[in-house]
Amino acid sequence: MDRPAMEEKGRRRRRRGSPGRRGRTERSMARRQGRSRPEPRWSEPPPGLFPAGIDDLLRLLAVLAIAAAVAAACSVLNRRPAPFCDSDDPYSAYDSCEPCPENGRCVDGELRCVEGFKKRGRACVEDGLLTHTANKIAELLQHRICDEHARVLCGQPGMILFQQHDISSMADDLLSKDAARLSDDGIKVVKERVLQSAHGFLETTSTYDNVQAFKCPELAAELHRPLSCQARQWISSNIIFVITFCLLSAALLRILWSIYQRRALSKRAEQIYEQVCEILEDNAISAKAGNSECEPWVVTSWLRDHLLSTRERRNTLLWKKVEELLLEDSRIDQYPKVIKGEAKVVLEWQASGSLSGKIKKMQGAAGKTRSGSVGAIKLAEEICGSSIISSRDKEHCSSTSKEATNPFM
Repeated sequence: MDRPAMEEKGRRRRRRGSPGRRGRTERSMARRQGRSRPEPRWSEPPPGLFPAGIDDLLRLLAVLAIAAAVAAACSVLNRRPAPFCDSDDPYSAYDSCEPCPENGRCVDGELRCVEGFKKRGRACVEDGLLTHTANKIAELLQHRICDEHARVLCGQPGMILFQQHDISSMADDLLSKDAARLSDDGIKVVKERVLQSAHGFLETTSTYDNVQAFKCPELAAELHRPLSCQARQWISSNIIFVITFCLLSAALLRILWSIYQRRALSKRAEQIYEQVCEILEDNAISAKAGNSECEPWVVTSWLRDHLLSTRERRNTLLWKKVEELLLEDSRIDQYPKVIKGEAKVVLEWQASGSLSGKIKKMQGAAGKTRSGSVGAIKLAEEICGSSIISSRDKEHCSSTSKEATNPFM
């Protein structure tokens, strides 16, 4: 076979190619390309590494929170606090120590609170027991000093000026009564505070020998006066006003009392007047009845003694008021009459129209009574009995009855 034929045959084979050769060619090309790109050293994470649900996430957060709290606690416990700077060393470097807190004294890096304060953590706080006791004793001391001044203002024996040793003695006396649960140092602190409070409240002055003294302010002393003393001093300073007020009050009360008495007298007189009218009307009805020996008149003095009580008889104005009402009534006639040899003033009911209405009313309301009817019946019986006797002496005493001129007894 010649050379050109062989080359042609080879070209046709290469043009067709074979699957195995083609695969080997691709693998060789991929191998050559892989040599130029490095392969990664790690692979995908396992499936159970991250939380799959909300429960796993909450557990993870709880574990992280506990770990953070433990780490913070260990950091705090392992950290040592910086010492305090000495109080006597004003040039201490604050970078290596903490400044001494207020109301405290620092020595060798340790804190000691002054009297009246307690150590709380790395600070000094005020002792509540000492403060309460000091305020209480200071108030009692002020009251005692001002009470003495108030006694002098009311004219009683007392003191106004107090020296330093007097105030100190009173403070010791009060502290001895209320020094429970206090140490000796605490009592000293309380006394110092009490004296400071007293000096701030009291006024400073000097005695005649130029010694410093203290006294209660005038306004506070006046407020400590007893109520009786204040009233007495106010009355003495306003005596003219008090006298005028008392006189006007007495006059006003007297006027009001007289008005009340007049109204009560008028009301009682009207009641008696109504009873008199009722008695006269009943007596007139009885006299007009058939076969009755009763007289239509009634003696005025008998009515007075029958209707008035013993106390009311002493009040002459009451019966005079009743007589005025009787004189103004046109239905009642008053005239003198001799009875048993004595001249009397009698009253007689003259309203005939009212009598007929009265009779009809009594006939239609049989069995019923009204106020004062019992007394009227009794008095009518007495009048009927006396009228029989008086009729026998009518002719004998006719001359005397004509001479009687006074209408009232």
